[in-house]
Amino acid sequence: MLSAFLYNIHQILEGSMISYETHILPNSDYYVYTPSTLAKKLFFYPICIGSFRYESGYRLARDSYDSFLMMYILKGTCFVTVGSHTMQAMADQLVLLDCYAPHVYGTDSGFEALWLHFDGPMARIFYETIVSEKGSLLYPAHPDAIHRSLYHIYDTFRSHAPIAEDQISGTITNILSDLLSSEKAQQVSGKTQIGISEAISHINKYFYKSITLQELADIAALSPYYFSRVFARETGMTPHKYLISTRMANAKFLLKTSQMSVKEIAIRSGFSDESGFCTAFKKQEGMTPKEYRSSNC
Repeated sequence: MLSAFLYNIHQILEGSMISYETHILPNSDYYVYTPSTLAKKLFFYPICIGSFRYESGYRLARDSYDSFLMMYILKGTCFVTVGSHTMQAMADQLVLLDCYAPHVYGTDSGFEALWLHFDGPMARIFYETIVSEKGSLLYPAHPDAIHRSLYHIYDTFRSHAPIAEDQISGTITNILSDLLSSEKAQQVSGKTQIGISEAISHINKYFYKSITLQELADIAALSPYYFSRVFARETGMTPHKYLISTRMANAKFLLKTSQMSVKEIAIRSGFSDESGFCTAFKKQEGMTPKEYRSSNC
């Protein structure tokens, strides 16, 4: 009787919604849902779910969106900032966020993601347990299974199938349980994580200076080889790429907000000469620094 009640008594039944945010590409859609009173008491339940293609320059900053978010990265890379910590997520990784708290995410190069805002009486307990043990950037042991589960929920809404709240709750429970119990054996010690964080802080503070791999490895108290592996695992990019990305972010800020010459911006951003800066900038942004400045004036 309970199953019969839950099967299509309380469901959406709006069609798909198209986002009008800037830097979200066509063929991106989402679906909103209002759970039943019973579901709010008993289950995990979806609030909205979508499949988005984000282009370079997308950025979302929110003080709060009352829910928890799981975002499975299908392609590309995105950055996620929670508090003072910024992470880089890439394909087959999953980001788990407490959207009751301020958060920021976006991309400098474009990405695609399947995402679900959800909640429920056990949502915070699951979230806090997973994040305290694994962090917010997760490496699922079985990414294809996570993808299939999220896509199943998404496709249920997209196809306008009846919404069985108990079944969707079970799918969300399975995803969270899998994240908690069977993440890839890639975890590093707390001491090593602190070392990586200190190396990142060093880059963010001194990006305009010459920084070597050995210097960063020494800060983290690791061998250069192991440091590079762990750094890439934790951030989604190599130490060198992270350094260049930080320098580029500073250069773009100065191009937008100052009247400095391109040469001066290159030096202040840590590049040894204007030519090397222009080459690297065009490779990353698809335009020269002068073109970037003109397009952002």
